[in-house]
Amino acid sequence: MELNPRALAIGVLVGSLLTGGCGDAEPEPPGLRIEVVGVRPHDPGAFTQGLEVDGDTLYEGTGLRGRSTVRATDLRTGAELTRVELPEPYFGEGIARAGDTLWQLTWQDGVAFARDPVTLHTRTEAAYQGEGWGLCARDGRLVMSDGTNTLTFRDPVTFTPTGSVTLRGQRGAHLNELDCAADGSVYANDYPTNRILRIDPDSGVVLGVADASALLTREQRADAEVLNGIAQLPGTDRFLITGKYWPAMFEVRFVPA
Repeated sequence: MELNPRALAIGVLVGSLLTGGCGDAEPEPPGLRIEVVGVRPHDPGAFTQGLEVDGDTLYEGTGLRGRSTVRATDLRTGAELTRVELPEPYFGEGIARAGDTLWQLTWQDGVAFARDPVTLHTRTEAAYQGEGWGLCARDGRLVMSDGTNTLTFRDPVTFTPTGSVTLRGQRGAHLNELDCAADGSVYANDYPTNRILRIDPDSGVVLGVADASALLTREQRADAEVLNGIAQLPGTDRFLITGKYWPAMFEVRFVPA
């Protein structure tokens, strides 16, 4: 069938407008392949909300009202060092260590707990507006997600907001668990998908997208819920990845697809 040149031109114009205007559409971010380096056991009863690695300590925050915890384990042996439960009605969310403080968010309670990183006992609390989802720390600032496509920056001592950035070309993203990588980028779970986004936190540009849907076997997926948990292993190019009720935690690299 021969195409009508005028109809073709109109179609191109409409398509351009739908994607944000002539020449303004953001290009698709490059794909990242997940290379599995190792597999570790993970508590299948943990409704994982956040991971953080500091030295030889792995911190994990879990959620659900009446069942939320924050726990510390020995990264090398997997032995639990300490665990603290959140009182009802708090619903635990993301965690991040900033200096000598381990911060823990709550979902819809508007409270962040500042904890001692050794005992996990609460030192103080900070109030914030909106929902709390993911949290990470790097270069003297906290980066926080609230389930939208916007990241909020916060002071690591007072928890007061200092700025924000909205993702470019990713209006439908729901940023959840975060990890502030050593190279300055932020890795984010895109709830409720199996996508992990690599983000430039200063510009909001998505630098890469990884698909983690193949990590679990069909049998493992039967009792597992969404991907939620990512933390870089210090001094390496490897990350730990897990999810809610996942029976395994994966040590991975992100490489160009």
